[in-house]
Amino acid sequence: MNLNPRLVQKWVTKATAPPAPHPGRPASDSWEAYLAAELLCTFCHQPMAHTEPQDSVQGYQCQTGCRPRPLDAAAIADTVGRALLRHAPRIIPPSGTPTPPHLAAIHAHRVLARITIGATPGDITLTWRAAPLPSSSVDTERAQAVATARHLALDDPLRARQLLHDSLTGIDPATAPAHPLYTDAAALLAELLLRLDHPSDAVAWATYAHYSSVQLHGPTHPRSLHALHLHAVAHRRAGHHQRAYRLYRELADQLTRLEGPHAHRTLATHASTALVLHALGHCQAARTLLADAITTHRRDHPDHPATARMVQHLSRIWRDCATKGHQHQDT
Repeated sequence: MNLNPRLVQKWVTKATAPPAPHPGRPASDSWEAYLAAELLCTFCHQPMAHTEPQDSVQGYQCQTGCRPRPLDAAAIADTVGRALLRHAPRIIPPSGTPTPPHLAAIHAHRVLARITIGATPGDITLTWRAAPLPSSSVDTERAQAVATARHLALDDPLRARQLLHDSLTGIDPATAPAHPLYTDAAALLAELLLRLDHPSDAVAWATYAHYSSVQLHGPTHPRSLHALHLHAVAHRRAGHHQRAYRLYRELADQLTRLEGPHAHRTLATHASTALVLHALGHCQAARTLLADAITTHRRDHPDHPATARMVQHLSRIWRDCATKGHQHQDT
């Protein structure tokens, strides 16, 4: 209908966005956003533990079962988080936007020795530590989670993904400042999400990893180039071909300056750009770019297996054009 593509993209983004959570309540699958501090029951003086979700609501219950039903964990986290934001805001890492109470609550163990729960989620007594635990302990735990996830990535990607989600709890990729630990975790998480065929989820983390890497290391650093490639792949796999095309062009320009126009990575990026052009409907330009990449790659990198893959992609594009009855000038 010749509508502005940016306007249509806004509609698509709004239509596919998850529904906003209830105020003060994190999403039902965000158990990692709840409390890590010790919870005690006012009545039985025993520790309280989280229970299995009931009606999509996480809860806390006494181990002795002295309460008729669990207390809403989100409401408890909201109450504690508001107390931390009021009395101990310095312990909460900056994220670029105001921190919601339920995300502030994940830092409760640093300043609270104990949380005593009464009859309702609002009936809470807080026992403060004499001195807060250093923030480095939080970063150490996150770093250990990322290292473990990297070790498990090949054999147990689902477990690795969960560890990375845990290490990135409270981090909004759209607003978080550049941070070395979060950058590594975001890049690895984006790779895992792509491998698990969740490209739309990978886009946000790949975008943050790319932005943060450039801020930390500069645009030509190997980590920045890896993050740029990951960013392009995520958009391509998610079907955002126009955005992927611009990112592949940027990557090709960087590699041309750093490694030369005939380097393997430069030519491989041209080949990927050709596939995106074909997806955008520019068949003739795609075939020309891919054929040139194949010719140069075969000459400068003989017997490299990537040449055969490029030839397969070119053959597929030819077959697609023949099937659709395209009449190109170079046919």
